[in-house]
Amino acid sequence: MVFKSGFITIVGRPNVGKSTLLNLLTGEKVAIMSNKPQTTRHIIRTVLTTEEYQMVFVDTPGIHKPKNKLGQYMMQEALSTFEGVDLILFMVDARDKKIGPGDSMIIEEIEKAGLPAILLINKIDLAEKDSLLPLIAQYNEAYDFDEIIPVSALDSRTRTLILDAVKKLLPEGDLYYPEDMLTDQQEKVIAQELIREKLLNLLSDEVPHGIGVEVIRFKEKDDKEIIEIDANIYCEKESHKGIIIGKGGKVLKRAGTLARQDMERLFDSKVFLQLWVKVKDDWRNDDFMLNELGYNEKKGFS
Repeated sequence: MVFKSGFITIVGRPNVGKSTLLNLLTGEKVAIMSNKPQTTRHIIRTVLTTEEYQMVFVDTPGIHKPKNKLGQYMMQEALSTFEGVDLILFMVDARDKKIGPGDSMIIEEIEKAGLPAILLINKIDLAEKDSLLPLIAQYNEAYDFDEIIPVSALDSRTRTLILDAVKKLLPEGDLYYPEDMLTDQQEKVIAQELIREKLLNLLSDEVPHGIGVEVIRFKEKDDKEIIEIDANIYCEKESHKGIIIGKGGKVLKRAGTLARQDMERLFDSKVFLQLWVKVKDDWRNDDFMLNELGYNEKKGFS
């Protein structure tokens, strides 16, 4: 049997469903999800290994016009993944009537990369049925994709459809990671992102994009029966601090409970989680804060 392996980057505009797809393909929740744009800030690599292949999927921040230094970092992260991968999964929203400027820019980057590319037209369950074929025709005209697949990342049948298409285009190769490895994300980063996900889902539209999370303590007890985690939640306005905490601490407690439950499942350990909320004015444009929160400037994909 020929064994195949390779890196597959998932790209697209914000909020098209990339993280939802990543979790579906790997069969485990490793990428945070919400209905807010620009949820993903870090490159997330997850590994799917079978007897026939090892696929390393790379989830990326949504490609958008940046409004601050954090946005610039996210754009650099996303575009850097075109270097060093074997295949591009380009995801768009089926509800769009035509190819917009953001998607046109991504197509230009795909053309420059010269890599095999599959177009995934997502959210077909939400789109008007008669709008799908004209949209497919537009993308066929815009670029010669190796395959165009209309999908719903919420439908379990999508998984086999995409994995089969990816397998056809992957090169022969060896294992890049151990067979039982799920992600190369550090547990500290996973903890930070899970906390941020819960806040994204619990808070109003105004607040979430101004939130950053920093795990300042991650200590695993010697008997490995409990992990102690302390984290700071940063926001940009004093008024936002009150919203994040909530009346009687209700919102913060709820976010902590939900994050802890996900951590215990992923880390296979009891978790003791403590959260604090701090105000850092305009932290998304502060080089020191961006570095502290792990949004370092990177060159290329490695």
